[in-house]
Amino acid sequence: MTDTLPDRLSTDPASPHHDAALLERGIGIRFNGTEKTNVEEYCVSEGWVRVAAGTARDRKGNPMTIKLKGAVEPYLRDPA
Repeated sequence: MTDTLPDRLSTDPASPHHDAALLERGIGIRFNGTEKTNVEEYCVSEGWVRVAAGTARDRKGNPMTIKLKGAVEPYLRDPA
């Protein structure tokens, strides 16, 4: 597996942008220079992240999310 990260990645298994093998390695996100731990999805080229909105859930039990725009920097937490 290479160390290049995709432009867009999601933690939702139903999403077409989900990659379980890559998520197991551990992905970290810096958003506008600060570390975010509650990111559900990100897109580097469009400059946004989706973060969980508290403990709110939709009718299917998925967390409600908010889209935030800014500088997105994904990185591997465990490069080895």
